[in-house]
Amino acid sequence: METTKIIIADDHNMFLEGIASLLSNSDDVEIVGKASNGKEALSLLEKTKTDIIVLDISMPEMDGIEVAKYIKKKYPDLKTLILSTHSNSHMIAKLIRIGIDGYLLKNAEKDELLYAIKKIKSGSTYYSKEVTEIHNEYESNLKQNLATTTELSNREKEILILIAQQLTAAEIAEKTFISLNTVNTHKRNLLSKLNVKNTAGLVKYAIELGLLD
Repeated sequence: METTKIIIADDHNMFLEGIASLLSNSDDVEIVGKASNGKEALSLLEKTKTDIIVLDISMPEMDGIEVAKYIKKKYPDLKTLILSTHSNSHMIAKLIRIGIDGYLLKNAEKDELLYAIKKIKSGSTYYSKEVTEIHNEYESNLKQNLATTTELSNREKEILILIAQQLTAAEIAEKTFISLNTVNTHKRNLLSKLNVKNTAGLVKYAIELGLLD
C-alpha cells in the first residue's frame, strides 16, 4: 500500500513531536519532515516529496495563513490540512477561501485526524463538525450583513473601511476630502444602520464582511 507522505509544521515542539509520533504508528502514513515555523516548512517542501502538509496557524517567521497562500500558488497539487486551536470564524473563512483542503481543531481524536488525511489524500475536503458549524454560522451572518450593507451608500462603505483600518476621523476627512463634521455624520449613520454601539462594532462588522482582506 502506498503511504501518504506528510510534513508537519508547528512551533510547539511537544505538540509537533506528539503528532509525529501518533501518525508514525499508522502503516499508511510516513512523516517526511517536521518544521517549527513557516519558512522552515517551505524550505522542506522544496526538497521533499510530500502529499499533505499539516499546518498550525500561529507560527513565527511565516504563519499558517501565509504558508497556505504560498502553497496554493506554487504547489497547487499539494494538500493542506490546518490543525490549530484557533476557532475564530473569520480566520476559518479566510483559510477556506484560500483553498485549504481540511481544518481540524487540536482537540481532535487520532481516528478523526487519520480519516481527514485519508479523505484529503483522495481529493476530497474535510472540516471537523465544530469547524463546519462555526463556518456555516459565519456564512449565515455574512449573508444577513451583506443584505444590510446594500442599504449603505458608496461613501458610507468607504468610511466603514477606513474606520476599520483605524484611521481617525480627521485622517478620514483629509483622505476623502470631506469635512470632519461630515465624517462624524457618516459614522453616526453607520452605527444606526448597522445596529452597533461603537467603533469596535463597526470594525468587527467590516472584518466579518471580509472588507479588510
